[in-house]
Amino acid sequence: QVQLVESGGGLVQAGGSLRLSCVASGRTDSNYVMAWFRQAPGKEREFVAAITWRGGRTYYADSVKGRFTISKDNTKNTVYLQMNSLKPEDTAVYYCAAGDYTGSYDVPQTTQYDYWGQGTQVTVSS
Repeated sequence: QVQLVESGGGLVQAGGSLRLSCVASGRTDSNYVMAWFRQAPGKEREFVAAITWRGGRTYYADSVKGRFTISKDNTKNTVYLQMNSLKPEDTAVYYCAAGDYTGSYDVPQTTQYDYWGQGTQVTVSS
């Protein structure tokens, strides 16, 4: 079992920045991929970014490329999502997820992830 706890959400004006953190505990696996997803009211959960735990390979949704950066600190079992130039359409609950890495094609799929955090709210005002 893996437990994921997110933090760092909040209210920010458009153009501002936030950094989300996700601390993993329990049976973490070096072959994991760690990801951030988000879900806005009335919408499906969507992929935001991911990073492989072993090699640090990163993946981004087109909507956040150039604005968001995912990183990790293996010594702290923590994954970060630095969000810059935030837009109102970034408003959502952001979830951290962990799952086995099976290749690039599977990374954006919610079904790839076995473990999820409780989510943290990000609200961007215009």
